[in-house]
Amino acid sequence: MKLFKRPSRYLLALLLIIFSCKEKQAPREPLNKDSQEKEIMTEANNEWELIWEENFEGEQLDPKIWNRQVEPAGRFNEEWQRYTNDEENAYVENGKLVIVAKHKGDLHEQGNYTSARLNTAHKQTFKYGKISARIKLPKGNGIWPAFWTLGNNIDENGGDTPWPFCGEIDILELYGSKDNAVVEANIHYANESGQHEAMGSISYELETGIFADDYHVFELEWTEKSFKWLVDGKLYREKDITGEKYLEFHHEHFILLNIAVGGLWAGEPDDSTPFPQKMMVDWIRYYKHLD
Repeated sequence: MKLFKRPSRYLLALLLIIFSCKEKQAPREPLNKDSQEKEIMTEANNEWELIWEENFEGEQLDPKIWNRQVEPAGRFNEEWQRYTNDEENAYVENGKLVIVAKHKGDLHEQGNYTSARLNTAHKQTFKYGKISARIKLPKGNGIWPAFWTLGNNIDENGGDTPWPFCGEIDILELYGSKDNAVVEANIHYANESGQHEAMGSISYELETGIFADDYHVFELEWTEKSFKWLVDGKLYREKDITGEKYLEFHHEHFILLNIAVGGLWAGEPDDSTPFPQKMMVDWIRYYKHLD
């Protein structure tokens, strides 16, 4: 029979430490990715001061902030959707704005789709600073969501200035017929000759997945000298806006959110495009730069 030696004092001490650590270590709870990401993005930034935010905390869209624009199919870019003021196309649910594009009937043609085009014209306007929003985008052929601005003087909303003299800033556009992992930035304006001119679209592509998989933060940093576009804190384009032809970008603008369907630029929806399509907006924030 084999005899076991008594463990040394040092070995006993080591075993006690190991078992003690195991007892004190509580199981780690899984991280809530959504709340963690929101917490990170809400942290104070040394360069920016939060001036205004929309967190969609009520039971319905706040009419003191938002206008529901009503437009027939084909009003813009020969698009196929009608923009309605119906709550089935735009509503607040669980602290998020939901914009919904719907297919009515069986045929894929102009007029058989409804959606929402929301704006803050004459209610909440912006000039310089940082405009930021956390959004989960829709997807599919013919789907064209956008987060953008127009000059508050545009005649479309009661002003006296036609497009493009009012100026347009595209913070994000996604063309589902091109690539659901790519968003584009652009600006439109009237040059010194009074002709429409554009910067030309600049793309940002996700490394993995598509923009319909999860929320992402889209930002425009706007100063007297330049625009900067960012996705999830990553700068991907900067544009100088000094000079006479950029006067449209030195006055108040308002925000727009919408899902367009079909038309000149978005391609056409087909049987591969699932409906309804949803654009989910968690929050919108406006910051001023700390000088």
